[in-house]
Parts: sequence; structure tokens; C-alpha cells
Amino acid sequence: QVQLVESGGGLVQAGGSLRLSCAASGSIFSINAMGWYRQAPGKQRELVATITTGGSTNYPDSDKGRFTISRDNAKNTVYLQMNSLKPDDTAVYYCNANIEVYSGGYYYSRNYWGQGTQVTVSS
Repeated sequence: QVQLVESGGGLVQAGGSLRLSCAASGSIFSINAMGWYRQAPGKQRELVATITTGGSTNYPDSDKGRFTISRDNAKNTVYLQMNSLKPDDTAVYYCNANIEVYSGGYYYSRNYWGQGTQVTVSS
């Protein structure tokens, strides 16, 4: 069993900052890429940022220069530092990780999702 548990969401005023954390636990052999997605009401889930095991990052949307993804491999944890938050950033933020597990004599990788954490930015 593998679990991803997010924390750090909440209510913040426009211009403020939040730091999200996502810790992976369970029968983990190794963790490949990790990332953050978000889903606003009535919208599709969108990619916010990804980070490889070696620390290479990707931010698909240039507007998200306000966000910084990082990870602590020793703690199996990924972070998302969000600065200069805007009301449009209001969404449920989900952690995603590609995790290799060992089960039944085999190694295999699959994507896991956290339960989501609500971020609300007031104007």
C-alpha cells in the first residue's frame, strides 16, 4: 500500500504565500517524477509543476513563475511554494507521484494521487 498525504492548504489573502507538502509512505522501492496538479470548480485538472528525482523542474505555464516545486528524496516528500497568490489560484491541489513498488516478486511503477488540499485565495 502506498499513500500520498498532502498538507499546507488553507485560506490566504491575495498576494500572500502558502507552502504545500506531500509525503509518500508505504511499500515504496523508489520514487520517480513527482508533481502538483490543481482543479478549480468547473474546470479540468491542470498541471502546475513537476520535478524529477534529480531535481529537474518543469512549469508548463509561464504565469506560474510564482510557484516553486522542490523535493526531499530522503523524506519522500515534495513541496510547492506558492507566492503572490491570486484569486484565480483558488483550487484543490493534488500531489502526484510515479512510484516503483515491489509486490509478488515483481517491480512495477504506477502513478499515485493524494486526496487533495484546498487552497482558497480571497481578494
